[in-house]
Order: sequence, then C-alpha cells, then structure tokens
Amino acid sequence: MMKVKSLIVLRSFAAPVMAVLISGCAVPFFGGYGANGQSLEEFEHHVEEIFRLQNQMTSEVMMLLENDEAKKPETLMQAEQHMQRVCADLNEYVSRDIDGLSSGILLRRRVEQSAIDCEHAAMAIKPLLSP
Repeated sequence: MMKVKSLIVLRSFAAPVMAVLISGCAVPFFGGYGANGQSLEEFEHHVEEIFRLQNQMTSEVMMLLENDEAKKPETLMQAEQHMQRVCADLNEYVSRDIDGLSSGILLRRRVEQSAIDCEHAAMAIKPLLSP
C-alpha cells in the first residue's frame, strides 16, 4: 500500500516537471526564439544588442554619479540596480560564454524569457541620464 502511494506521489510530480522540460525545449521549434518569435540568428543578434545597451547605460550612470552630474542620483541608482537585477541572467550567460563555459539550457531559456525586460529596463535609464 505504501509503495502505491509513493508511486502516485512520484507520478504527480513527474508530469509537471516533464511538461516544463518539454515546453522549454519545444518553444524554438514552434514559435521561434524570444518574445518576438525570432530565428536563432536574429535572437542572438538582438540579445547582443541588449547586452551592449545595458553595459552602455551602466557606464553612463557610473560617469554621471562619479562626477556628481546626475539630477536625481537616487532615482538613477535605483533604475540602474533594477536593470542589473532584470539583466542578471543575460550577464551570467555572457560571462560564462566569455570564460568558455557551458551555459546550459535552463540559463539560455531564462535569457530568452528575460531579454525584452532587460532591454526595457536599460531603455528606462536613458531619460534619467541628461545632466
């Protein structure tokens, strides 16, 4: 009786896990990559542009804060910290790539899911940069 209950519990956990794994692997084949359903090449190019944009925003924020030229330094710092949180998966992905390490499917999937939010967070900093 105990074995049957254990098997039922195991099966109830296995089904959702398999669904997540299958959906994570199947998305590129059915809808393309990223929120816009791009080809792999287009998506990789877009992610590279997002990475460059968020790095540019970080550099500009640092320069403004260092030179005390920011209008609202607290607001600017909060926006930059938000961007860093939202772009964390992308930054980890790029760091692993630079170091020659494997990124794994789960990290790639998180980057795919967070790329647009990262881009929006970086774009939200632009209006705060004018001294």
